Amino acid sequence: MANETPTPSGTSPKATLGLTGLTSNAMALIAPGAFLWLTFGGQVLTGAPAAGMSMWLGILFALLLCLATAVAYAELSKLYPGAGSSYFFAEQAFVSKKQAFKWARLSKFVIGWASHLYYWVYPGVMVGVTAMIVGYMIGQIDSHFSDGSHFSASIPSPIFMWVFCIAFAFGVSYIAYRGVVGSTGVGVAINVTQIIALLIFSVMAIAHRSNHPEGSNIWVLNSGGSPTQYVQDTIPDPANPPKMIPDPAHAGQTMVDPANPGGTLPKVDSASNEVDVMYAADKDGKVINGADGNPIVIPTDKDGKLPAALPAPAIKAIPELVTVSYLGGVTKDDKGVETFNYHESAKSVVAPHKIGYVLIQACIAILILVGFESVTSMGEEAKNAKRDIPKAVILSLIIQGGFCYLFEYFAANFYLNSGYTATTAGGSSAPIGDIMQLVGAWTFGSANAGWWFMMIEACTVFLALIGTTLSCVNTGARVTYAMGRDEEMGSHFGILHGKNATPHRAIWTLAFLSAFLGILTVMFWFCGPAAQADSVIDALPKNFLYKIGLFHNALSTKIPQSFLAITLISNFGTFLLYMMSCIIAIVAFHEHHMHGFIKHKFIPMFGLLANLLCMIFYLVGPFFVAGMSPKEPYVALGVAFLWGIYGIFYFMGRSKKLGREVILTKPPMAAT
Repeated sequence: MANETPTPSGTSPKATLGLTGLTSNAMALIAPGAFLWLTFGGQVLTGAPAAGMSMWLGILFALLLCLATAVAYAELSKLYPGAGSSYFFAEQAFVSKKQAFKWARLSKFVIGWASHLYYWVYPGVMVGVTAMIVGYMIGQIDSHFSDGSHFSASIPSPIFMWVFCIAFAFGVSYIAYRGVVGSTGVGVAINVTQIIALLIFSVMAIAHRSNHPEGSNIWVLNSGGSPTQYVQDTIPDPANPPKMIPDPAHAGQTMVDPANPGGTLPKVDSASNEVDVMYAADKDGKVINGADGNPIVIPTDKDGKLPAALPAPAIKAIPELVTVSYLGGVTKDDKGVETFNYHESAKSVVAPHKIGYVLIQACIAILILVGFESVTSMGEEAKNAKRDIPKAVILSLIIQGGFCYLFEYFAANFYLNSGYTATTAGGSSAPIGDIMQLVGAWTFGSANAGWWFMMIEACTVFLALIGTTLSCVNTGARVTYAMGRDEEMGSHFGILHGKNATPHRAIWTLAFLSAFLGILTVMFWFCGPAAQADSVIDALPKNFLYKIGLFHNALSTKIPQSFLAITLISNFGTFLLYMMSCIIAIVAFHEHHMHGFIKHKFIPMFGLLANLLCMIFYLVGPFFVAGMSPKEPYVALGVAFLWGIYGIFYFMGRSKKLGREVILTKPPMAAT
């Protein structure tokens, strides 16, 4: 074709990126504002009811693991600047050795194939979570400006998200297809915006805790999800009583079925997304009934304020203000099982609590930190690869992970209190959105202002996700392109677009994969530990947007939570890639004149062991930590196993087809 050129005899990517451009591309993948919003709830759910208390230290452990790996990448990029990242490094490290050269091709393929478990799945996760946040925003807008009959304010429409996944995956892929220079400019602007936004939110969250001592009045969410300062009273609805089931912990006694808790009066409908509803109370605090026998309610306006004139009959007792408590945030049942709701102090936020909890959180937190290595695949687009790529690798991780993440996750965890607990966060589709509404209502003095603050922050998160997904596609496509260029994968992947000089066939392949995996990510979002009560499902809008894709509690609790499962698949590929990259760094600098024990032995060895420990925890974690579901990690292990088996057959078949040696008998030409 006229506009396609095989790289070996034609064009190469243009060298246009300096240190700022390279660092921004990596930082876009580590977007802290986006991941705080999207993974905070997932981290609370993972290892519930207690492991969420070690979230901050789990992120710190994952950060140390990544820093060790980042040092390995930075050192390798000094030796071997070029396209392909670890895939390229693997061959060159073994080729340079007198005895180990025979493993050069095999090691290169293994690390390239394993990296696709990360590079091909990760963009799909980003597409899925973007669909979730946009679905949440659409529901919030519908409830705020309309009657909320089209979209739920808390449960996004499955059909909407599936369609969005397709449009978003191909839209972002088109930007990547047009070229990396344009996408770098977008990444710089998005990074500046989201960092400023997250700093503002984090400062407000910490200020909220600092300015609300024990027993002070706070804003909380009412039954419709809007901020209010008042206690919302409820009474059982006689027309919808709770279902009682045998209590498994107490023989001969019954308990309320969690799947069928019954209803309350007043009934929560779409209107209550805009106003709070409280019962009028007499001087004894008892509910006042009207002439028709129904309870009298007092609606508040969109600012969460009570009306100036109270309804008849005369109110003897004004509804009480909500007070906050930070005591008793961690409870134990009679079997010693802990439940985490909030931290009693700042010290508790950064404390380890239990090593198992830290490892659980690290296994999820790796998702929010990956991406620093992406710039090593842009060696051919860097103006000065040997100088700038090592710096960009370390800088991107320190700025986004070492500063932004640790600060914002401290702030979010420090905010939790009796009015908004970790348990509440685990049941929400957007816990950070909830917290933003509450701190916004406190800061600006009204529920409506809190809503606008949340929506503005949500828009910056959406922009960050565009940059993150774009960087994912750019990186994944270039690794696939490198393997295609070497004919270790289909040679059609190794063709650059004649005009844009981008690996367009790899990009469009990723577009299809990302759309499919994005749909799969959101398809069972409200399943497993995120399963909703039947009353929540029954209260959803009655239109075609909610006809399919949501299940009642009895079924949804049996299905693995798809976001966690797909995330763990990507994370397992990450751990595998990072572990092998540390091994490559050790091999590359063995007996090399630049060898230093700390940088080339101790640090990569720590990274190797830390990655291996997290991979092993997939297997053993569910047996040692109460509340850790085995479904999601074992789904991830199963997919990784099948990918590995397929890779063996593919490699052997391709070797035979191309007439290439699996174990080399003579060294090929090494990189200089």
